[in-house]
Amino acid sequence: MRSTPSALLACVLLLSSDPPHAQPAEPRTARVTLVVQSARIAGFHHYDGASVWEHLREGDTLELVREPDNRHDANAVRVEWRGRMLGYVPRRENKALAWALDTGQRLRARIVHLRAHPNPARRIEFDIIME
Repeated sequence: MRSTPSALLACVLLLSSDPPHAQPAEPRTARVTLVVQSARIAGFHHYDGASVWEHLREGDTLELVREPDNRHDANAVRVEWRGRMLGYVPRRENKALAWALDTGQRLRARIVHLRAHPNPARRIEFDIIME
């Protein structure tokens, strides 16, 4: 069974709300991070990846930028690091993200694994997190 973007977000909203019988809580200091997707960067070798590779670190924040007018993919989501384009969320994994970004969901991304792999598509793995 495949989840639709709305089903995923409904589950997230359900998990983030307090149960009806909950007592008023004191302010919380801990924060829950919800990872909605993990991916690798597509097209890394075509953009700025090689020129910034030595500066990237696990934990670095990445920016997700919608490209609805992209002539190759209407669901394109560009991945940037400090204003430098690294590539895209892979096409087979971008539909729900595009929908979420288009509907105003607050998403952020961070590098979780860096590998000096000969295949550029396997060098960076990142998580997409819902705020």
